[in-house]
Amino acid sequence: MSGRNGRWTLIAVSVLTATAALSTPAWAQTLDRVRTNSALKLGYDADARPFSFNAEQGKPDGYAVALCNKIADSLRAQLNLSKLDVEWVSLSGDAKTQAIESGAADLVCGAEPVTLTRRQQVSFSIPIFPSGTGALLSASSPLALREVLQYGEPSSRPVWRGSPARTILEHKTFSSIAGTTSEGWLTDRIKTFQLSATATPVNSYQQGIERVLDGSSAVLFGDMPILMDAAARSDNSGNLIVLQRHFTYEPLGLELARGDEDFRLAVDRALSQAYAAQDFRTFFTTWFGPPDEATVTFFRQTALPE
Repeated sequence: MSGRNGRWTLIAVSVLTATAALSTPAWAQTLDRVRTNSALKLGYDADARPFSFNAEQGKPDGYAVALCNKIADSLRAQLNLSKLDVEWVSLSGDAKTQAIESGAADLVCGAEPVTLTRRQQVSFSIPIFPSGTGALLSASSPLALREVLQYGEPSSRPVWRGSPARTILEHKTFSSIAGTTSEGWLTDRIKTFQLSATATPVNSYQQGIERVLDGSSAVLFGDMPILMDAAARSDNSGNLIVLQRHFTYEPLGLELARGDEDFRLAVDRALSQAYAAQDFRTFFTTWFGPPDEATVTFFRQTALPE
């Protein structure tokens, strides 16, 4: 009987071990794979300047890309590797989330808002930037429209509600970047306040700018830093205005697989060290200009202590 029980015990242990192995996602041991292969797969969005874009000869560049290069350097040191090969994978739209889920990318280096909906599919690093929805208009747009969006004036009531603010916003066409949180926010505002206005999504910031310039859309809503960069690089930059107002607060983070806490810890450690470094202010200035005190405080509070 003892021999039979021993055999059954060995079989049960084998079954449980196999089941545990099957239930563990392939991406759950990213650091082990990086250590074994000395390779790291980084995804990026080529249309998210200044966070990520293609520079000369298609080489990825941008603020998030530069941060991910710092992460790669940190991982090389953390894992005591003599070398670490970095493979850059160009991604866009839903492909970014799918790349994480499929293992095509270990980390997405872009400008992704940290939201509860996104966290159902992927995990995030600590924030890399304090962003939010901004608004871009033509310099020739009515002053009243700009005042209503910026200050809530000329009406003394809140923006999007009341008269004459409501009158100014009625029968307008507003654009947002398709698939972003700005699109959902704009649709919700129009519905909530029952405005007789049209929400028209666009596929890129350039397309949205063209609609504003030709009068097809009164306003383009999108991520504030990307709006500012797109306006500054436009051939018609002198005819564009980006309002100095955040309509939402959406910190941006780097996407990685859910459940891989060791890899997330390594990424957060690298980012925290970068934020605390003496040269981080200069690093930030390269992409966005000198940071104001609120931005400095954001990164000081975001960096995690050891």
